[in-house]
Amino acid sequence: MAKLTFLGAAGTVTGSRHFLELNGRKLLIDCGLFQGKKAIRQKNWEPFPIAPSTIDSILLTHAHIDHTGFLPRLVREGFGGKIISTHATADLCKYLLPDTGHLQEEEAKYANKKGTSKHTPALPLFTVQDAEKTLTHFSPVEFGDHVEVAPGYRAKWRTAGHILGAAFLDIKSNGEDHPRKIVFGGDLGRPRDEVLREPAQAYNVDYLVLESTYGDRLHSPMEPRRELARVVHDSIKRGGVLIIPAFAVGRTQTLLYTLRELEEEGLIPSLPIYVDSPMAIGATGVFDNRIADLNLFCRKQHLGGKALFRPRQLHFAQSVQQSMAINGVTGPAIIISASGMVAGGRILHHLKERMPDARNTVLFIGYQAEGTRGRMILDGMPSIKMYGEEVPVKAKIESIQGFSGHADYNEILGWLMGFNRKPERVFIVHGEPSAANAMAERIRNHFGWDVVVPHEGQSFELRL
Repeated sequence: MAKLTFLGAAGTVTGSRHFLELNGRKLLIDCGLFQGKKAIRQKNWEPFPIAPSTIDSILLTHAHIDHTGFLPRLVREGFGGKIISTHATADLCKYLLPDTGHLQEEEAKYANKKGTSKHTPALPLFTVQDAEKTLTHFSPVEFGDHVEVAPGYRAKWRTAGHILGAAFLDIKSNGEDHPRKIVFGGDLGRPRDEVLREPAQAYNVDYLVLESTYGDRLHSPMEPRRELARVVHDSIKRGGVLIIPAFAVGRTQTLLYTLRELEEEGLIPSLPIYVDSPMAIGATGVFDNRIADLNLFCRKQHLGGKALFRPRQLHFAQSVQQSMAINGVTGPAIIISASGMVAGGRILHHLKERMPDARNTVLFIGYQAEGTRGRMILDGMPSIKMYGEEVPVKAKIESIQGFSGHADYNEILGWLMGFNRKPERVFIVHGEPSAANAMAERIRNHFGWDVVVPHEGQSFELRL
């Protein structure tokens, strides 16, 4: 028997943390930060429900902060085991985790300066030093490698799409008579992604932990490339600057790839493009070095000499001084900055500078969780609080959902159709309540499977 406990991403779309007790071993699958509303973010400060020093290993599906961002805090509190992931995930975490630690330190410094914290002094959740120590625990593996994670059980990482290095985690007993398997889906990517491989097919699954970010919606049938070209041309006509909050890992690189393609096809003119995010710049370098992990068409282009992620007038803003200098840029131009949900980072000063001007455009190309500034802007709020000030939203607001790295509910159902037999149980996680419940109901209706939407802290006995 085994026991599975949901410590995060249950009733919310962030904070993925699944605790699996398996044949005497304690395994944590993903270790993410809670993001979004303040009440959700405060969960990051609650005592971890399991003593970190007792966890044997942490297995990661992919590098996004809602799946990895709590790792430095867990190491700080005593975790001393291995963190196992794909090589690309480990490479990306070298940028994401220290950058997140830096943001934590900066937020604490700002709170102390302004006296906005209830605690004196305000402290970061973790530091850059904590993040750097965490990186020494990584033990990367190749896709398809078999790793013993408990006596009699092996784990295997299989392509999930979504972002570079993302995997669904397949844990299987080694018994020859009746082997049993649980799959942790992580975040499932989309078919026909511009850059990434499509998700591999899972078979012989007894238990499935499945995300539901888009469990209640479909992506627009509009081709995102054409929509992006339309937005760029509209921005040029109005003489403004196009600001794109983009996730540093995945969406930024897909965007650069698509802008280059549109330029080369003559569908948009070459414009100055500024990538203002040290994390995104570092991640782009990881993509450059891991072409073999991309889809076949990208690999073919690379062999033909294409610089996949380099539009003609690309500028990287690494330093704070380079970032601030972008304030003097006049349109037409494009600014790509993080974070994708406008939760923090350099995108804030660009929006504060540009949103009050109706000539400018703000384009969202990824999911905006409830309670984030990005969602508030999309929902039509007349002003948004940034740096203690109310910033009027007069810029044109656009959204293209076709660039999302998450499968929508039909794409998830299509992946599930490929299962060669009925799972014993499916657990729906990583979605807002409406999305999770909608996804569960669709699976019940289409397949007649046993589906559960667990709540945080709920445990289940498994026959593994």
